[in-house]
Amino acid sequence: MGNSELRRLEREIEKTSKKLEAVQRGEWWPLNSRERRAIAGALVGGSYQVARGRSAGRADQRLETAGTAAQMRLTAELTALHGERQRLITEAARAKAKKKASGWF
Repeated sequence: MGNSELRRLEREIEKTSKKLEAVQRGEWWPLNSRERRAIAGALVGGSYQVARGRSAGRADQRLETAGTAAQMRLTAELTALHGERQRLITEAARAKAKKKASGWF
């Protein structure tokens, strides 16, 4: 393990955390194209229903579902990055302990 690998993971964790916070605030920039299409479709469908004088209930539900899916995706990505970081740290500790136990300094 190198420090560069750990720094790269730290940067990825930081970026993903910022994306997750932005999605929770309702921003669109961290969304992928599939999520953007789903949200845009829900917005258009809801505005069409409201313009026709009907309730936008299903469109609201679709909008909420798309936002939740984006949050779940980013949370899973963040969990995977944390797991990888922990694996690298554990590997480094094992290597260090093995080196220390192997004999002379």
